[in-house]
Parts: sequence; C-alpha cells; structure tokens
Amino acid sequence: MIIVMRPFVAEADLEAVTSLIASMKLSSHVSRGAERTIVGVVGITNDKDTLRAQFVQMEGVESVVPISRSYKLVSREGRRERTIVRLPNGATFGGEQVAIAAGPCSVESEEQVRATAEAVSRAGANLLRGGAFKPRTSPYAFQGLGEEGLKYLRECADRTGLAVVTEVLDTRDVELVARYADILQIGARNMQNFGLLREAGGAQKPVLLKRGISATIEEWLMAAEYIYVAGCHDIVLCERGIRSYDSQTRNLLDLSAVPVLHTLTHLPVIVDPSHGTGIRALVAPMSLAAIAGGADGLLIEVHPNPAAALSDGPQSLTLPSFAELMGRLAPVAAAVGRSLPAPALAA
Repeated sequence: MIIVMRPFVAEADLEAVTSLIASMKLSSHVSRGAERTIVGVVGITNDKDTLRAQFVQMEGVESVVPISRSYKLVSREGRRERTIVRLPNGATFGGEQVAIAAGPCSVESEEQVRATAEAVSRAGANLLRGGAFKPRTSPYAFQGLGEEGLKYLRECADRTGLAVVTEVLDTRDVELVARYADILQIGARNMQNFGLLREAGGAQKPVLLKRGISATIEEWLMAAEYIYVAGCHDIVLCERGIRSYDSQTRNLLDLSAVPVLHTLTHLPVIVDPSHGTGIRALVAPMSLAAIAGGADGLLIEVHPNPAAALSDGPQSLTLPSFAELMGRLAPVAAAVGRSLPAPALAA
C-alpha cells in the first residue's frame, strides 16, 4: 500500500502517519519528491479496506493506493517521479545526461588503472569501473587485488574527476568497499544473495544491481526491493545479458528490458554491452542501440592492452576504440533528448 501525501505536507502530519503505521506493527518507507512525499506501507495485514479507510481520512493524506505487485517500493506506483541517483562528482543516473562508466574488468596494477582513468576521462566518461574483488568461475583464476586495488581506483578517480563503481562480493567486505567506492556494484552472481543485498542497502551508498544470468525482470525488481527496504533508495539497475541457448555471444543482451523496466519502476536503468555480448566488435553497436532504446547509462570494459588482460580481454575496448565510441554516441544521445558527460580532463 502506498500513501500519497498532499503537496508540501507538514512534518507533523507525516509523522502522524508513520507513527500510526508503526503502531500497527507495519513498516513505513518515506520517499520525498520535489513536491509530494510518498509513504510505502510494508507488512502483512488481513483487512486492507479498513487500513485504507483509516489513512485516507488523516490530515495531509491525498490518497491511498493499494499495490498488487510484490515489489511495492521500487514500482512506478510506489513513486511517480523517476529516481535520479547523484554521485559526488556530479554524475547522475536517470536525468537528462547519460552516465558512462568505463574501465578494466579487473584492477591489475596502478599503472593500468591510471592510464585507463586518464584516457576514459578525456573521452567523456564520468565513472571509473574496475574490479578489486573478482568473482571467477575457477578458484584458480585471478581473484583481484583487494584493498590495494580499491586504493588504485580511488586515487586515480580523484585525479581525473571520476566517480568509482566497483563490485562487492561478501557481506564482510561491504564496509571496506564503501570507504573507497561512490557506488557499490552487486554482480549477476549475487543478485539473489539476500544477505549481501541487505548489507549493501544499509551502507549509505548508492547501489548498482546487475541482473542475474537467468533472472526474470520480476525477480530482479524483487532483489532491488530488498536493497530499498534496507534503507538505500539510490539504486541503479544494470542489464548485462541473460543465459541463452545460442553460443554466438557470451550472453543474450536483453535491450527490451530497458523500456519494460521504465514502465514498471522509477529506478534508472543502464546497460553493460561488454558482458552482454562478450565480443569486442559488438560492444559499440549494442551501446548505440542501448542509448537509442532509453538506457540511462552504459557500463563498458576498457583496457590499455586487452590482449594482456587478466580477465575478459576479448570483450574489452582499447583506449582509442573507446574514444571513438564516445564520438559516435553523442549524436544518438542527442536524437533521443539526452547528452553525454563533458570530459573532466582536457584532450
């Protein structure tokens, strides 16, 4: 159930509503928009009609909307205005400007991160991506540099005006990663790691939630609901491809998920064409298609020397090819009423 408060509602009226919710042993989640405040009511109740009648007569309440969807707080009914996630360096997800996160799959060295950060910043990216902790199918594969890698990301991002997005794999590492990252990434393998979702949701940092490799859109949104209920309302959804029977690409990049999600949720949606295809030559065309289809941003793997990459080299763009892609993206973004970030470093 969603309680829509009147425009510019008094704090006392809002507090009366949340206090009544608490007295009923239910949970309230307050979402403040530019004009209206919305209160989500979560919990089990057998008499919804009586509950609705109680709230609709209270001071400051405009309407009470029952929601049949299992994901209530991240639904479009739960919030009329689209969520815009803002990062400290000015990058936004969900606004007019498209967010561009670029960087290596794995943090391998300070030199690698510095060269990549400088190049992608000059090309117009506004976030630096990179894995300090890497989930690998084989326990013998490179697992990342840990905190040392986080330090490289933070230092290089600060020098180049970028924000940091990096993956957290374990509940025990959330606090550590949150000290260095501007936005915490939950990877596809952990989309339904509910303990991790709760822990990341309570870290007071935005969260980027990737779609699970076999997840339906409803399951994905339910995972986002876990994060929202835990206290984080700045959530970015990332389509990164789902498992398919066709082996021509690494995954099946479901670009139709972008407009579908925009009808179902107020959360911003970005696309990862690198994992979505697994093939370097396909990253650019799928990036163009994603922006044309309404994506709020891109997450692209870029490496100074993909042939020597310790992970995902075949899907990583070179530094020159990333700069070329950014030039091609600009007119597509303009055609759909969006813009690209201005380069933080002079070319």
